Amino acid sequence: MNKASINHWLQFLTVGIWRVTDDEITPLQRRLYSCIKIVILSVQQFLNDRIQVRASALTYSTLLSIIPILAILFAIARGFGFDAVIEAQFRHGMAKEQAELVISWINSYLQHAQSGVFIGVGLIMLLWTILILTDNIELSFNAIWQVKHPRTVFRKITDYFSMILLLPLLIVISSGLTIFMTTYIKDMENFLVLAPVLKFLVRMIPYALTWGMFIGLFIFIPNTKVRLQHAWLPGILAGSAFQAFQYFYINSQIWVSNYNAIYGSFAAIPMFLLWTQISWTICLFGAEMSYVSQNLASFNFGKETANISRRYHDFFCTIILAAICKRFCEEKTPYTAEELSREYKIPIRLTKNILYELQDIHLVYEAVGDSKGQDISYLPGCDTNQLTVGMLLRKLDSAGSEAFNVDREQYSASWETLMEARKEYMRQNNQILLKDLLK
Repeated sequence: MNKASINHWLQFLTVGIWRVTDDEITPLQRRLYSCIKIVILSVQQFLNDRIQVRASALTYSTLLSIIPILAILFAIARGFGFDAVIEAQFRHGMAKEQAELVISWINSYLQHAQSGVFIGVGLIMLLWTILILTDNIELSFNAIWQVKHPRTVFRKITDYFSMILLLPLLIVISSGLTIFMTTYIKDMENFLVLAPVLKFLVRMIPYALTWGMFIGLFIFIPNTKVRLQHAWLPGILAGSAFQAFQYFYINSQIWVSNYNAIYGSFAAIPMFLLWTQISWTICLFGAEMSYVSQNLASFNFGKETANISRRYHDFFCTIILAAICKRFCEEKTPYTAEELSREYKIPIRLTKNILYELQDIHLVYEAVGDSKGQDISYLPGCDTNQLTVGMLLRKLDSAGSEAFNVDREQYSASWETLMEARKEYMRQNNQILLKDLLK
């Protein structure tokens, strides 16, 4: 492959592939281009969103909260009489030294709790550490999904504590299923076909549970609607990577012996931090893939969107607000961001950015239907009979801060010239209602 061909493909991957529309290519090409875009964008977003830094922050939060969370899990398990199963699963999932150290901490934590040390302030600190971890996890996922509003405190308590309460039950069910399948296979050793298949299924149970865990994280943690079709493949890939890393980590006991020579009895701590850091990195990269997959269309014309001119920005603001006003006056179902983008050929990322901007200047507001999971739609923020092009442009001009240390009197001629030009411009556009612009 010569230099010209390499440059051609680099130009296509950096510019050309992002400007291709669906009606210009075949369905097979569309799928191939989508896969290429998802890989490229996932890596770019991984670097741009500083996922390593977020993974480090979550590692610190996990270190602070892991013992209280595990203590609750073990306490619930002991209450139902299957603490031995939980402990066996825990020992199986970590290296021996780390597992022994963490289990000793958990037992000490529970002994203090039973002796009454955690009455009052201690119980509040217990709940606070768990909420801090769940809040940091949701903030990281929301940042990836560009969600501005996190869950309320009440929803965090109800959603996440219910997950913590159900987790021991799921572990016991999976362990019971594994034991049942293993016993059942021993009775079928003479069946040459079924026995190997069942053995394979038993070995796949931990992987299936890990895949389900990651898919559930990618769907339920972000405070937005995540479709299963865009979460299952990233969940499987992230779960497989997590299992592969865990297998490598547990079986690399030489690391532990080397750290023992340096840290002594504290060798388990840096190893646990390393395991947690890489695990969160895998998880957040999977979340990036899920976000990119669901919002792939929003990255088309990405460079143009980032460098949009002022007049085209105002032009798209006018189109979007006029469409919302017209739909409202016709008493039809309000537009969603996806419908506006599709009908008026505006890139979806630019559409969402403009809608956020129009919300900030109080010209539109969000409306959510009664049915759960319904997409957000948009309504005018004031009377459509008073909402003119001039009002839109005036609010766009005045949005943001003007608290600068500038002496206006020194530049009075420039200011007055600018204001007169604006006033004449606004006077003409104040007569044009936005709802009447689109036919």
